[in-house]
Amino acid sequence: MNSSTALQFGLRASRRRGYRTLVTGGAGFIGSHLCDQLIQRGDAVICLDNLHTGTMQNVRPLLNHPNFSFRQHDVRQPLKIPGQIDRIYNLACPASPRHYQRDPIATMKTCVLGAENVLQLARLKSSRVLQASTSEVYGDPEIHPQPESYIGHVNPIGPRACYDEGKRAAETLFFDYHRTHGVEIKVARIFNTYGPRMLADDGRVVSNFIVQALRGAPITIYGSGEQTRSLCFIDDLIRGLELLMESPPEVTGPCNLGNPEELTIKEIARKVLAQSHSKSELDHKPLPQDDPRRRKPVIGKAMDAFGWQPKVGLDRGLEATIAYFALSVATTSREATVAGIDAARAARAGHSKRWEAAAAGNVGA
Repeated sequence: MNSSTALQFGLRASRRRGYRTLVTGGAGFIGSHLCDQLIQRGDAVICLDNLHTGTMQNVRPLLNHPNFSFRQHDVRQPLKIPGQIDRIYNLACPASPRHYQRDPIATMKTCVLGAENVLQLARLKSSRVLQASTSEVYGDPEIHPQPESYIGHVNPIGPRACYDEGKRAAETLFFDYHRTHGVEIKVARIFNTYGPRMLADDGRVVSNFIVQALRGAPITIYGSGEQTRSLCFIDDLIRGLELLMESPPEVTGPCNLGNPEELTIKEIARKVLAQSHSKSELDHKPLPQDDPRRRKPVIGKAMDAFGWQPKVGLDRGLEATIAYFALSVATTSREATVAGIDAARAARAGHSKRWEAAAAGNVGA
């Protein structure tokens, strides 16, 4: 697809309206932003989430919208949704090491059983379905940067394998359903994404650095800090997911969606410190097992197939993300302060009543 054709396709895709769309994991970081965008497009959106890492706060502004509905459900269980479904985005799975390693067996089941249940529903409803896969399928890569043709370097028995191998197995299921049952599929390999609504405790590099910087705590850097990441702002990713979903049927993927601008962990930390005006110091800790040393996507397929590439630079993206976390941290601190004051008042009141009771007892004696 040449640039002119890609532009025309992108314009047509951006104007389409009126699908009934299911978003699994829709109350999560990426899923909630996707729900916002689809509602703006005119879709009727069914948001499905078990609220393991997603939160109702992320979708609360949509709850009264006539085209939005929420279902609390785990994708490891069969999906029974009445009526036609035109599009399914499968985003259901914890995506940060801290969360997916907390219950690795559940993570693997979410990846595999969740994909199976979503594909069964797509087959039943004749829906087009997109799998949110991950750059983690490349593992700790031996090829740099990473094209979709690279089969990866994953440790199948390591602590990250529940997610890495789970997503690889989900991709396998998607292509097997496509070949065997003719299900219309799309597979996106998502690279490091950041932005508002990230969880403060998810252990990812951007949220970690911002929260620590805003609190004046040491910035935790694992290893030397020379390992690299490529950071894509959430708005760019959502646009890429939409364009991939609406691309011609023969564009199945897998398709890398990420920002090819490569930065070291130290460089990211310094940018966060500068933009947050923090004086936090760097605190080096041992590198976790199987942590990838380099991460950078080749995005030529997305550019050629549907004219996508990131538009938001890191400085602008960090500005929006820091502003979000600044409000969150301030609110949390204020709530903690209020709770502390209330607890102190209650303690003083209790102590006063005990003193009065003791005094009364002494008088009566």
